[in-house]
Amino acid sequence: MTHSSSAHGTFDTLERDLTEIFGGRLQSLVRYGSKAALLHTLAVVDSLTAADLAACAARVAAWHDEHLATPLVLPATELQQSLDVFPFELSAIIADHVVLSGRNPFAGLRVEPSDLRWACEVQARSHLLHLREGYIEARGRDDALSVLIVNSAPAWASLQENIGRLEHKTAVTDEVTRLVGVKEISNEEASRIFPKYLQDAERLTQYVDGWTAK
Repeated sequence: MTHSSSAHGTFDTLERDLTEIFGGRLQSLVRYGSKAALLHTLAVVDSLTAADLAACAARVAAWHDEHLATPLVLPATELQQSLDVFPFELSAIIADHVVLSGRNPFAGLRVEPSDLRWACEVQARSHLLHLREGYIEARGRDDALSVLIVNSAPAWASLQENIGRLEHKTAVTDEVTRLVGVKEISNEEASRIFPKYLQDAERLTQYVDGWTAK
């Protein structure tokens, strides 16, 4: 992956700041999420203290001014221990990252498929419960239903992407995933979309629940 000269300068500034904070405890600095609008980074360190967090907090406004997302800072031991807790997040970083400085923190690490399946089942079940609860709270108001659909669309798209990644297939694109980035829809559209949306969420949950029976 190539970076513009301005991005290089931004990363150099971030590396310098982190080196001032952590010194020799900074093991690696990695950029990930090449398609994201902001520049996302992961800093792997030997140890992390409250004083380190305070020092980062003092610099975060300047980092944001440079279009840097707040860096994800992890002690090396926690990175390895987090593979089964955040399997989709870390597998996405592993699949799309560039080491900016230090060693590759992912060398020898892998996310287990069983952890990905479990996370996907939890995500699907949680989404279904969220839709059902949201529908009840909408109290039959289509305007509230439209907000529920729009606000839940990114999570629905993420679930589809995770299933696609796990099964090595292209993520499903449907009427709800196309709403990602849309700020609002009409009440009539919400009333039309929701019944199938809920049905699809129920079917998808049943599908991923079936993985454990295989």
